[in-house]
Amino acid sequence: MKQPVLILFCLFSLTVSAQKRPRELGIKIGILPTGEFNAITDVAGVKVGQVTLSEGADIRTGVTAIIPHDGNLFQQKVPAAIYIGNGFGKLTGYSQVEELGTIETPILLTNTLSVPTVADAIIDWTLGQMGNENVRSLNPVVGETNDGFLNDIRGRHVRKEHVLNALAQAESGPVAEGNVGAGTGTVCFNWKGGIGTASRKLPAKLGGYTVGVLVQTNFGGVLKVNGVPVGEELGKFAFKESLDKTSDGSCMMVLATDAPLDARNLKRLAKRVIMGLAQTGGIASNGSGDYVIAFSTANRVMHEAAEPTFTATYLHNDVISPLFLAAIESTEEAIINSLFMATTSEGTQGHKVDELPKEQVLQIMRKYGRLKE
Repeated sequence: MKQPVLILFCLFSLTVSAQKRPRELGIKIGILPTGEFNAITDVAGVKVGQVTLSEGADIRTGVTAIIPHDGNLFQQKVPAAIYIGNGFGKLTGYSQVEELGTIETPILLTNTLSVPTVADAIIDWTLGQMGNENVRSLNPVVGETNDGFLNDIRGRHVRKEHVLNALAQAESGPVAEGNVGAGTGTVCFNWKGGIGTASRKLPAKLGGYTVGVLVQTNFGGVLKVNGVPVGEELGKFAFKESLDKTSDGSCMMVLATDAPLDARNLKRLAKRVIMGLAQTGGIASNGSGDYVIAFSTANRVMHEAAEPTFTATYLHNDVISPLFLAAIESTEEAIINSLFMATTSEGTQGHKVDELPKEQVLQIMRKYGRLKE
């Protein structure tokens, strides 16, 4: 008998939780302190929900939902921006965010061919919220990577109920990483990729703001861990043998912050997220869809207002450089977390992707003097 998806998700989470994050193993990335959970949910009010579909030999996919705040997002939008590092992707909702500088729905991540289904589910969810009875236009934001190597992607196994389930179970606190949600079937640097997250908390003298990043890793390049050429040392990296397609893929990156930034400075912050990707050895190859969605929880933009103008407080340009560093460090660590927390997976057509060999990586880190023991 086919088991319910929710049970499969819970069992899988137990397996993933047994993995250790890089910091637990002595790999400390960056100089800034992390938030309490070292996750995007360290930004107050942000919640993450995930549904993992791992069934039989062919289904390895899922949904990851990021909700910026508990209120009605359509009625109380958040300032936002999207930056495209490489545009080989199917991100929905980009043009309106670019034009208006706000996001009005949760942000959902899934696989390439499930984007329309997920967008349709977000529309249902938003229209069904109290206060939205008269809404006739909305802008769902859905990102994707192609998990077709491990997942029967043409089967389009993600359904509306999976999206609604992910939204319903979204919560603050620790976030499951690795082979979960939208990262269930992904591949990164030719190892098993997945969902990863990290955060940075600025010292009070730098504003005390929090930056959190969540990534869906499915891309290639030459892996570096905290500056160490791990991919070269392991002899597994893009273009080692010939100019092939091993580096293609995508990386979806979502950044949240409680710093009061407008859309313009959120886009500047989003650009630094791509620098974090580069720190890990990612190359944003031709076939890679590398997108950054950045939002701030500090101000809300009301859908309807009694007055034609409104007042909001935003940071000056001169004081946001620490946030740039926080974005770079959070992204780098989130990507490495996705690799360390992922486990070996077998999927459709007998395909298998090994997990990153952590013991070998630790030996390499020790060799370069980058392991804190």
